Amino acid sequence: MDSPVFELSGATVRYARGLAPSLDDAGFRVGAGEIVALVGPNGAGKTTALRALLGLVPLAAGRAEILGRPVQAWRRDELARAVGVVVQREEPAFPVTVEETVVMGRYAHVGRWRALGSADRDAVGRALARADVAALRDRWVQTLSGGEWQRVRVARALAQEPRALVLDEPTASLDLRHEMELFELVAGLVREQGLAALIVSHHLNVAARFARRLVLVHGGRVVADDVPERVLEPGRLAAVFGWPVAVQRLPDGTVQLYPERRPAPPGGVP
Repeated sequence: MDSPVFELSGATVRYARGLAPSLDDAGFRVGAGEIVALVGPNGAGKTTALRALLGLVPLAAGRAEILGRPVQAWRRDELARAVGVVVQREEPAFPVTVEETVVMGRYAHVGRWRALGSADRDAVGRALARADVAALRDRWVQTLSGGEWQRVRVARALAQEPRALVLDEPTASLDLRHEMELFELVAGLVREQGLAALIVSHHLNVAARFARRLVLVHGGRVVADDVPERVLEPGRLAAVFGWPVAVQRLPDGTVQLYPERRPAPPGGVP
């Protein structure tokens, strides 16, 4: 890999003194033109890893770098121009339309009080179309479904025209079609524009279809970092998720998993 876009190395995060670290000596890298998915059970440390990488929580040890610079050396407006972020949970603070929300993605370029130029308007239009929310542009965001609101937030990140995307559970509340379309969209941006994409996802099968690498996190530690077929190993997954699984290879070469039924106890109901 060339110089990585994102790099976390030896990262340790403690939210309170005396508690076990939420992130413990964790590290991974994401290069340009690459999709990497952070996967693992609830509470494993995935979102903490994202927050550490973006400089939102202090490191007790280790380092976090973006485009070769320590994250602490970036001004927030600089970082917003370089990295588009879609957080896991967000509620609109005041009445605003879909288009107005996506326009906010241009603030890192023009500031809050300057009028948008034609290039900015074009960027907003492209983002609305790519996230399949152009037909909603005049709707108040408070009237949207959860899935529609999620796609609007992705459009806002795309309007930044960033060099990298960070998405924390981006397909939450999305139906099957829009879940797949969102991953296809990210894959296309990575392929065509050379973006780096770091995605947190509970959907292991979808992540395995699109990500070049899976970074499996458990107990605040990175327990595997490799191509999906080497990470999605039944014994490892059963140990991490606490449930037996089977793994199957599809005709296109990707691997998929499915949970197995636990054997019924003697005399029990299957």
